[in-house]
Formats: sequence, C-alpha cells, structure tokens
Amino acid sequence: MTSVATPGKRSARDRLLETADRLFDAEGTDAVGIDRILEESGVAKGSLYYNFSGKAELVTEYYLRQHARWVGRIADAVQRQEHPRAKILAIFDELGTIFTEPDFRGCALNNSSADTRAGSPKDLAVRKFRSWLHALFREPVTQLGVDDPDQLVAQLVLLFDGANIAANTGSTRTAAGSARTIAEAILPG
Repeated sequence: MTSVATPGKRSARDRLLETADRLFDAEGTDAVGIDRILEESGVAKGSLYYNFSGKAELVTEYYLRQHARWVGRIADAVQRQEHPRAKILAIFDELGTIFTEPDFRGCALNNSSADTRAGSPKDLAVRKFRSWLHALFREPVTQLGVDDPDQLVAQLVLLFDGANIAANTGSTRTAAGSARTIAEAILPG
C-alpha cells in the first residue's frame, strides 16, 4: 500500500523512508527504534502500519533501496564502457567516487553482514547484494576468456570488499584507486 501525497508535501511513506535511510545509515538498523523514526519523520503510527507491516518491512525496504542505489550507480558506470577490461576498471572508478562523498558510511549491506541472522531481512538483502556483486564481475571476466574465471571473479570481489572496508573504516578514501591498480595488474590485456 502507498499513501497519497498532497501537492507540495511528501507522502508519509516517503518521509518514513527518507528518515529511516538517514538514521539507519548513521546508526544502524538495530540501534534505531520505530518511535524515533515516527517522531523524526512526523508520521503517525497508523500511517506507518498503512505503508509497512512494521519495522522489519521498513528495514527490508531500506536494504533494497541501498542495493538499488549501488546497482544503479555502478551499472551506469559499467554500461558506458565497451571493452570487458574497461567495464571491470569502471567499477573501481565508481567506487572511488562513492567513497569520497561526504555522507559515505560504507556499503550498508556489507556493514550489516556481520550480525545477520539466517533468513532475516538483512540476510536476504545481503545475499541479493552478494549475488549481484559476483554477477557484476562474472560477465566481463567471462568475456575476457581467462582460463579460470572463478578465481579472477573471487579476486575482484575481494578487491571490491577490501576497498569498501578500508574506505569505511577511514583508513583511506583512496582505497578504490589502490584496488583499481591491483585489478589492472591481474587483468589480462
């Protein structure tokens, strides 16, 4: 279900999602209670339950939105390239852009994977993200015609994850550039 917005006013659903995005990004999904989301969004409890079955569904929507943002940005960068090698390197270039944004707090899906219960909304979102990530590298790696595509995909995913962790922990916002340099060294051509 969705609520109807009046002209010039965001819908209750949009306000809930925007507030949840901001708070979950800053503090994590477990640390933020539904009462705080309601208070800061200015949405009544009834509107929450009109739009979502509860916090679990709001959390699920948050993770799906996070996934869609990363997919959209990285897919756009990859699609602008023609050669498989350039597609792979474009992934790291886009990560570099993401990492330098002032509100970057890491990949929400990678950040949440450590404390995920099997079958939970987090777990399902993380699995979807991980599956996408492997497929993202698999297509251009397969086009390169390497002898062991599984190994190269695993190496590239490791570079992606390592760059995310390094950038998120503040050790370096240039982690994507370092990962890209290593990717250039291991890619054929």
